[in-house]
Order: sequence, then C-alpha cells, then structure tokens
Amino acid sequence: MYQIERAIFDIRRGLPVVISNGEQRLLVQALEGSRSVDTLAHLSGARPALVLTRHRLEAMGLSLTAEAACLPLAEQVSEGELHQLAVAHSGSIPNALLSGLKPAGAAERGAVALMRRALLIPAALTAVVSEDAQAAIAEQIAQGRLLEVKAEEAQKCLAGAPGMLKRVSEASIPLEDAPNSRFVLFREPDGLREHVAVVIGQVEALEGPVPLRMHSACLTGDLFGSLRCDCGEQLRNAVADIQAMGGGVLLYLAQEGRGIGLANKLRAYTLQDSGLDTVDADQVLGFGDDERQYAVAVDMLNALNIEQVQLLTNNPLKMSALKEGGIEVVSRQALYGSVTDHNHRYLSAKANRAGHFLDEVLESRGR
Repeated sequence: MYQIERAIFDIRRGLPVVISNGEQRLLVQALEGSRSVDTLAHLSGARPALVLTRHRLEAMGLSLTAEAACLPLAEQVSEGELHQLAVAHSGSIPNALLSGLKPAGAAERGAVALMRRALLIPAALTAVVSEDAQAAIAEQIAQGRLLEVKAEEAQKCLAGAPGMLKRVSEASIPLEDAPNSRFVLFREPDGLREHVAVVIGQVEALEGPVPLRMHSACLTGDLFGSLRCDCGEQLRNAVADIQAMGGGVLLYLAQEGRGIGLANKLRAYTLQDSGLDTVDADQVLGFGDDERQYAVAVDMLNALNIEQVQLLTNNPLKMSALKEGGIEVVSRQALYGSVTDHNHRYLSAKANRAGHFLDEVLESRGR
C-alpha cells in the first residue's frame, strides 16, 4: 500500500513512476505539471504514447470495448496538441495516428487508474523502457530516484483500501438545525481523503433502521451556495430531515464532482458553458457517468455499528452500493432541493441520463 501512496504523491508532483508487468517496465507520467514528452522519451529510450480512457475516445467518436487505449505520439508533439487529444471538446485523433491505436495493457490501465486516484486528468503519458535503458532505469529505482509499482496494484488503487479506514478524531458540533450533533472524522490510508460522519442525536437509542444521508462534498454548492446545483440545499435539508426523524447519520464524503475532483469539476463546468450537459462534459474529460466509490461509506457505517438504514437519496446507485456492501436499505426517502433556471438542465441530465429519481420535483416545475 505504501508504494501506491507514494506513487500517487509523485504523480501529483509531475514526476514519472515505473509500472512493471512481468518483465516489462513502463515509464509513466501525468499530463499536468509533468516533464516534456521528449524527456520521457530520453529516459525510456522509446517513443511515448498517450493512454486515453474509453469514455474519452467515445467522446471523440470512436467505439471501444477495452477500458482504455494507447495512442502513439508523433516525434514532435506540442502541449497544445496533447491538450487537444486529452481534454478538448473538439478533440479528434489524426487519421495518421488511428492505425496505431491499440487496447491498453495491464500497465497502461494501471497508469490511468493512478491518474484518476490522484484526481488528475484521466490520461497518461507512457513509454516502454527499452532494453538499452533498462540498466539506467534499474539504477534510478535502486537509488530511490524512481519509484516502481506493480501493474496489478496500480489497477486496484481506485478501490482504496477497504477495511483500512482509520477513525481519527471526533467532537460535539451543535448545528443550527441539529444542536445535538457529533462529527466523527475518518481518514483513508493514503491520506488523500478525509470523510466525516455527522451523527445527529442518540443513534444508538434508535429502534429500527437508521436515517442516513450519503452526501458527496461540493465546495461550490455546500459552502458558497452555487446556483449550478442543488447540493447545498440538499445538505441542509438532509440535516433538518434527519433531526425531524429523531436522529441519524449524514456521511460527508470527500468525492467532489461525482468523484472527479474539484479541478476536473471546474473543467467540466467550462465545457457545460459551451452547451454540453453534465454527463457529456465528464465524458469529454475521460470520465464515466459517476466515478464515486462507496466502499468507504460502508466502512464508516460498520465503524458506527449501523447495519440497517433508511436512505435519504434520489440516486439508485447509492442504494445498490450499500446493499452490495452488506448494509440493508430498508426504505428510501426522496431528498430534493429547489429547481431553478440555473440548475434545471443539470437536474434533468441526472434524471434522464443517470436514472436519478427526480421526476416528481422536475414535473412540479415542468421539464
């Protein structure tokens, strides 16, 4: 686990890492803040490729059954051309490069997983370490100047470390709508994410399923009252509803932008301003409809000894994720914010494209 944690740290700093798959070594770096393509080529002794996700390629008009694919790069490629290939709305693959497109192997898929875990653009610059460069790369690994991780471990990094969540600290925090509340902070092993369980009232004294809201953090909506979503209003309504139900738990999960991170969420907002809906904007950036992982929520509930819940949600995926994790979802309660001119398109996309249960609130305003 330590190796993966350090790999994510190095990737975020723009440093290359080595992913090994059997005898093959792959030199990997992020698009953001990294060394040039030419530097990667010099280190590896081979011409780099760009690994793109299936979602990104589909947004570019290519159908792919594999999870990701490798695109060989020309001898001279500019930062602007890389941006065009990786995240631009109007991006396309030149016909001259299409013939070289091939499904990503285990190491390449591991590279993209590291980017996603690091909350970077889900595209990776990679280069197979040539025979001539093997000795030099091995020496840098031995000296600690380059980190090497196994492809299998890199591919698993998105799942985090189920069962290894640490309960770190807690305190009583009276809230405006729930004065008898306690915040319990949990930290993931890689230290990148901290999640909070807001325990409202005396949960241990409740009979029957515990009212539960799983709320993904939304800096723009929760803190600043952004009108582009209904997150802040949902958050406050959830606290008030749980208090009215006699107590329960709100899990505040560090999964900004449906799991893509704040930087990518802002990129997606810019794409939405050009006419895309929230699902298509995420796909242009290389992400799926919903990148969130809910194993951490199951771990938090287990730590709080909660086995049965009454879930406050409009999202069927949350219900399925809890059930798969062994938490019994006894019932569901809808939780709405206001539909406005600013968030109507966003909420409609969630209903029509992602299957959220929002028909009632959307029909009340008129689709």
